Amino acid sequence: MSIGARSVNNPAEAATVPLIDIRQGGGALAGSYLYEGDHLVTGWHHHDMHQIEYAVGGVVEVETADAHYLLPPHQFAWIPAGLAHRATMSADLRTVSVMFGPELIARPGDRVRILAASALIREMIVYSLRWPIDRAGGDRVADDYFRALGHVVSDALDHEAPLSLPNSSDPIVAAAMEYTREHLDEVTIDRVCRATAVSERTLRRQFSATVGMSWRAYLLRARLLRAMALLATPDRSVGEVAAAVGFADVSAFARAFGQQCGETPSAYRNRVRALP
Repeated sequence: MSIGARSVNNPAEAATVPLIDIRQGGGALAGSYLYEGDHLVTGWHHHDMHQIEYAVGGVVEVETADAHYLLPPHQFAWIPAGLAHRATMSADLRTVSVMFGPELIARPGDRVRILAASALIREMIVYSLRWPIDRAGGDRVADDYFRALGHVVSDALDHEAPLSLPNSSDPIVAAAMEYTREHLDEVTIDRVCRATAVSERTLRRQFSATVGMSWRAYLLRARLLRAMALLATPDRSVGEVAAAVGFADVSAFARAFGQQCGETPSAYRNRVRALP
């Protein structure tokens, strides 16, 4: 199922993007769909339904006008109805999305959340594949099932994982963020300043003023989020991941990862890869 739409260069324009009718004319109250494929970047789009996207394998990045979110395997993203967003799908990706009519979720909120998928939620999401979103409506069993899943998801919304980076509408800060994310293995403040054609003093001042965090703090979080994604992929050692995100010393990487994630890189990698 294609979810691509017109691309938007400035996230501030996201409110003008078109609605994607995920039901494709069907009248279902809720439903699901499976995505399996190669690397994909969707256009900016929004839905008239709430969405949860569960990463079975691979990594999804979700971007809104306000933030950039990482969805590692066995987490799920909550995307409320009407919120403009775009997604970047990694290669060899497998995700399950569940779409809910707005009446099924009591407290949807107004932003994306990344949430841990409990064993119950994982099983319910996968089982929901028996009812595709583009089917005809009027199935009472399906409606009752999605109401129950909606209650479980509503309860989970209070337990958000800190897996996001802020966005900015300031052109200098936005350019600095993009350059930083694309060069995590070798980025320095001097290189960012050259790429954005501003002084270090100006960059630091504008970054803190518009984002509420320093460039150095942004860099550390970006490195650790990317590390979480890489650790979830097969055939990557902790040392290789550390180098790929800009840590020359594995011990320093392990300390920073533990402070942010509450477990060592090895423990995280083993836990994620062991999930069914």
